[in-house]
Amino acid sequence: MELELIKRVYFVGVGGIGMSALARYFKKRGCQVSGYDKTRTILTTALEEEGILITYTDQMNSLNEEYLQKNEETLIVYTPAIPKDSVLLNYFRDNGFDLQKRSQVLGIISKGQFCIAVAGTHGKTTTSTIIAHILTDSGYGCTAFLGGIATNYGSNFLIGNNDVVVVEADEYDRSFLTLHPDIAVITSMDADHLDIYGDAAQLHESFHLFAGQLKAGGVLFVKEGLPVSNAITYSAGIGSAVEARNIRVENGVFVFDYKDPETDIRGIKSMLPGQHNVENTTVAIAAALKLGITPEKVKAAVASFKGVKRRFEYIVRADKHIYIDDYAHHPEELRACFHAVRQLYPEKKLTVIFQPHLFSRTRDFADEFARVLSTVDELLLLDIYPARELPMEGIDAVWLLKKITLQESSIYTKEKALLTVKEEQPELLLTVGAGDIDTLIQPLKNILTHA
Repeated sequence: MELELIKRVYFVGVGGIGMSALARYFKKRGCQVSGYDKTRTILTTALEEEGILITYTDQMNSLNEEYLQKNEETLIVYTPAIPKDSVLLNYFRDNGFDLQKRSQVLGIISKGQFCIAVAGTHGKTTTSTIIAHILTDSGYGCTAFLGGIATNYGSNFLIGNNDVVVVEADEYDRSFLTLHPDIAVITSMDADHLDIYGDAAQLHESFHLFAGQLKAGGVLFVKEGLPVSNAITYSAGIGSAVEARNIRVENGVFVFDYKDPETDIRGIKSMLPGQHNVENTTVAIAAALKLGITPEKVKAAVASFKGVKRRFEYIVRADKHIYIDDYAHHPEELRACFHAVRQLYPEKKLTVIFQPHLFSRTRDFADEFARVLSTVDELLLLDIYPARELPMEGIDAVWLLKKITLQESSIYTKEKALLTVKEEQPELLLTVGAGDIDTLIQPLKNILTHA
């Protein structure tokens, strides 16, 4: 489908972080934009305030008349997270509408433009957002489709006045194979989404295919140690083509030096904690330098970057309490997050509220989850968030808890977790997970700020 022909767009699952960015894009283009989602959230409310009509009923009577008949100017966008028995999705499918996955639409939009695509089982949201911020803050400009809300802009979508587009390339369902980037980044290839891929080998093959999508003359950056050839490597350490060196913490801020064969930037300050974020920032700098942005502008942009919502986001930062919220839902993400917290607050007791995400992921990585969760000081473990999955016999929070060796750990409901925090008043609290654990953020904030 040609982009110029699209006048009307309907999103089945409009409230997803990636889908909502596309909805905002088409609204900016002057298209009529509507959509469906199961529940009203902060994000869907923001979309409605921007003039996007959203229904929360998966029934035919919720559709406006213009979406009842197939039209060559109408595009239907859906997410694989939508159940296969969705009334609306099946109506559009059965009546011959032009249905496209979110990833396919990103392919249509980025076609013919200079595309910067960031892939990885973790790190891609932060890295793509840093790149988009450097390009925007420096005046270079870009249009960006992000997998999180950039704190600097309060949005997951940025619009530029040039032909440069920054996209988060999602490996789920092999979605990123619709993209043909000019600059590509692979941040990580840890086993994940095994419900889709079956095993790590299939996942790795998909990343190799993504690397092969690079346009002629394009540049591929890959984290040091990943099994991808013909790439520029980067890392926090000596031995890569692109390096972060002399990493230290000064007044609660991470500071490091950037080095590649052509450029040396000293004393870069970043508000993002942890070595993993230093690496994310390092490759973002490398991508920006490839576009000709000056080291001075890059350094200033990194210093002004405020992060991404739910990526090591400070909710409370006071003398009595530190409360951080993070989207981490994979053992490696949890490990990196916990390490960053310990670097910043080595003397404080770390209390963690964790909500596992997906029965299949919990099953596939149970031992790894148990090991990393056993390293905290106190664990409040919530039930598994099912997302798109049905329950699996024998796979639940109680089963996971039996594998955890930490003595101060137990199963909690959300209500019990709030009461415990109110009673204990922890000095260092961390909430982690990708489900609906974010509904606890405001209540926890209220408890800790009104103690």
